Amino acid sequence: MRRNDWKPEVSRRDGPAYLALADAIGRDIDLGLLVPGDMLPPQRSLAQALALDVSTVARAYTEASRRGLLEARVGAGTFVRSAGGEADARRVRRDLSDRSMNQPPEPDDPGLRQRMREVWDGIGPDMTALLRYQPLGGSAEDKAAALSWLSRLHIEAQADDLLITPGAHAALFAVLGELAAPGECVLCEAITYPGIRAISEALGIRLEGLPCDAHGIDPTAFASRVANGDVRALYLNPTLRNPTTETMPTQRRAEIVGVARHHGVLIVEDDAYGALLPNAPPAVAMLAPEITFYVGGLAKCLGAGLRLAYLIVPRPRAYTGVAARLKAATVMACPITTSLATRWIETGIADALLRAVQAESRVRQRMVAASLPSETVTADPDGFHVWVHPPRPWSRARIVDWMRGQSLGAVAADAFCVGIEAPEAFRLCLGGAATRAETGQALQFLADAFHHPPNLLQGSL
Repeated sequence: MRRNDWKPEVSRRDGPAYLALADAIGRDIDLGLLVPGDMLPPQRSLAQALALDVSTVARAYTEASRRGLLEARVGAGTFVRSAGGEADARRVRRDLSDRSMNQPPEPDDPGLRQRMREVWDGIGPDMTALLRYQPLGGSAEDKAAALSWLSRLHIEAQADDLLITPGAHAALFAVLGELAAPGECVLCEAITYPGIRAISEALGIRLEGLPCDAHGIDPTAFASRVANGDVRALYLNPTLRNPTTETMPTQRRAEIVGVARHHGVLIVEDDAYGALLPNAPPAVAMLAPEITFYVGGLAKCLGAGLRLAYLIVPRPRAYTGVAARLKAATVMACPITTSLATRWIETGIADALLRAVQAESRVRQRMVAASLPSETVTADPDGFHVWVHPPRPWSRARIVDWMRGQSLGAVAADAFCVGIEAPEAFRLCLGGAATRAETGQALQFLADAFHHPPNLLQGSL
């Protein structure tokens, strides 16, 4: 039923107007003034009726949707949600998810989801064995599947050089803890993955950022810094870098490798996004296998909940200390998760899931291009995050606050910077539990904000 006659009582209070309106929606549902299936008024009509900014109503509808009260239907409008069903199950997962994390889009193909469930059910007969302790670094079967997966990325390795770890974070923690003692220096991009900042701080490592250009780390700056002889390692996220999205071309990778070899600096390559990029440049580990630790995780290409990564250590060095640190910190990768990933790889589901993530990421990148001014966005068409410079007078802090409650997570540049002043920018993740429709709504919400300077929105925040 269309409810153009519905006009809520929005109690004025010290808090944001959008929260007051979201509360009013919930209250009217409890009172029976709105019932499941009712179509709410268009945002612009309700904004006029309540003397509010359209962006405030849009934000209130989004907040009410986040609470599980409303659902938006593409091309139809916004409706009071019916109880039960898969949509509510998805809403629970979304409320529990951390939107500040960079996550791939979730598959919405019923056939693929059914195949994923069938593999999960197939693990059942092995459950007793999977509840036991497993060999450190993975079983022969799991390593074979890992090497098969890595071969798709043109990564060649031997089982003896491979360790299966409970996520890239654990692998990086073990590697950096082995390579650098407290107080020693590890280099990275000046704008880099925030997890490496947290790991370095926990280990007492001195992390220093290097200047970058459109192709990645400046080789001249790298050579100048390592000439002092006090650098233990270089951390790189060379493909679809988080958060700035660029991919280091082959020539630049070769230049970085040349400097590292000349000065005896080890490289830690975090290839979190490498599987997303068709025809990606060769991994640094393939250009310099004798000095590179390669970390290839599944979180960013299949699903963050897998918490599984494949670590390749350089040859001919043994680096038994890395394995010892992994065992001390994690004992082993979860056998249930590892078995699931292995079966997905063996049955082709991992490939199908990767293709689905790639296809949906490209769609969402096109949505960004159609919604936001091109001069504000740095992006790669194959990634699922973008680096956004908000137009003045918006600041990164204010726009991130403005995006709270939206289905897409925005994180200010401050979280990514090492040794430099943070630029007026933020990372916007296009994946996670957000549906395509919700992605479009969040992008439109952001686009509307860009067209309304903050001083016009004082009463809406």
